[in-house]
Amino acid sequence: MTSEIHTDLTGGVLTMTLARPDKKNALTNEMYGVLADNIERAQHDSNIRVLLLQGDGDSFTAGNDMGEFAAIAAGNGPGERHVHRFLHALANSTVPVVAAVNGKAVGVGTTMLLHCDVVMLAQDAQLITPFVNLALVPEAASSYLLPLRIGHARAFEMFALGEPLDAQTALAWGIANKVCANDQLRADARRMAERIAAKPAGSLSAMKKLMRDAERLVAQMSSERIRFEERLASAEAREAFSAFAEKRKPDFTRVAQQ
Repeated sequence: MTSEIHTDLTGGVLTMTLARPDKKNALTNEMYGVLADNIERAQHDSNIRVLLLQGDGDSFTAGNDMGEFAAIAAGNGPGERHVHRFLHALANSTVPVVAAVNGKAVGVGTTMLLHCDVVMLAQDAQLITPFVNLALVPEAASSYLLPLRIGHARAFEMFALGEPLDAQTALAWGIANKVCANDQLRADARRMAERIAAKPAGSLSAMKKLMRDAERLVAQMSSERIRFEERLASAEAREAFSAFAEKRKPDFTRVAQQ
């Protein structure tokens, strides 16, 4: 198991910690694989009553590892992209999921929260969805879930501009359950996870199935995946990734629209 995902099962709560703080917890293909394995495991392990996601360091996650993204765009990506298995596992999970978010939650760091049942934000949390800035499209069924959660106008602005959304605004818009003091986030999230773990697991699972249309979410993910991969191979994406690597502002006006 990669050392970049730490897991701990205590009191019915399986804690999964993104442990790549030197890279702002940017998610690699291997990390996605470990996360998917644990979420899938929880479906069949009665000892796991709640999943808890958190990140080490000063960020929840910077999203997808940009080096791997660039390799995929160049046609040199991994044979199996575990991100899709991770997202499908989240969509299909009937085990309650709690997220403890500190610092920046970029891209999938934000969209995965739409699949979590309880989202706790530190005061310094910032939710960022820069897909269009990278000439891509949203994923994780967020093109369906985010407008459903906060309305079309707000969702379009988040996706189109990719500007940070602060914790208090995320709370007011209904993306999060609670904003915590930075130094209390993990303790508060742990207490919430333990409270949920003490409830009847069968009832919670049945309730979650009724609240979420997993088949609809997976279908949306499949549609997004097709568009995402098309965009990843586009001239606009090449310009976006080149600009990122060269630390300059991209110029999309000179790139033919695809």
